[in-house]
Amino acid sequence: MTGEPQRSQYLEAMGLTSWVARYRLPNARPTPVCEWELPETLPAEAPGERLHALLDETSKAPAPRAPVASGREHRHTPAVRGKARSLLDGDSVSPPGDPTPALNARPQAEAAAEAPLRFSLQVACLSGRWLMLAPGDSSPDASQCRLLVNLLGAAGILLDQAPTFEGFRWPPMDDMPVESPREEACQGLQAFLEGRRRRGWAPERLLVFGRDETLASVLSLEDGHCRLLDLPAWQLPGLDDLTTSAESKRSLWPQLLDWHHAWQNPEEDGDDSPAGT
Repeated sequence: MTGEPQRSQYLEAMGLTSWVARYRLPNARPTPVCEWELPETLPAEAPGERLHALLDETSKAPAPRAPVASGREHRHTPAVRGKARSLLDGDSVSPPGDPTPALNARPQAEAAAEAPLRFSLQVACLSGRWLMLAPGDSSPDASQCRLLVNLLGAAGILLDQAPTFEGFRWPPMDDMPVESPREEACQGLQAFLEGRRRRGWAPERLLVFGRDETLASVLSLEDGHCRLLDLPAWQLPGLDDLTTSAESKRSLWPQLLDWHHAWQNPEEDGDDSPAGT
């Protein structure tokens, strides 16, 4: 293992400035204390020449002998040419026995990358208790929010203000490599919701307005339960359908009594929550 003084010499020889933290970050582990002497003046050679000299000095140093075990001395294997020295001399061939692939080789993970699951949704939480998801790129408009407030009021769920939706999309970057599309999408949505707990979100139930096949596969809604979030769940018509379709409204009226009962009795597990509409 390269010691700190030698590492600093390599960096200095390559013309790189070595920075040392002056302050310890909050909750960070303390840095091990070490001392070394730095040269008072810089050598006259160019950085590339100084680095060559350091590598030559390292290669000429005698290799440490292996410890003796069971009365026999291990046979010393000659050291192969260092990768840093090979790169400086323009040698692109890896040393024999070096497991490191060539620099221009395509990483195995990238070669095995798959297409990510793609979905976007709007998220809100009623008084920190009921999580509401609506598939789509844009937040519900004023008429849809007004309808939602009226529906909740009819169920006896009175809110101080209309729910505020915020967007979430997956993947967060278009060129992000993916190895397990569904697993990574699930972890991304879970991490997003977990971060909202600092705002006081503690979801007891889930309301999904609208159907999206990709989102449904991530949430794993089955028999009135969301397996991903481990919450009782309702699968409901989309807010746009509820705004324009009288039939969608009529299909939702019978569930308002269930909403009222669940809101007033949060301690119940909600096994009777229907999954469909």
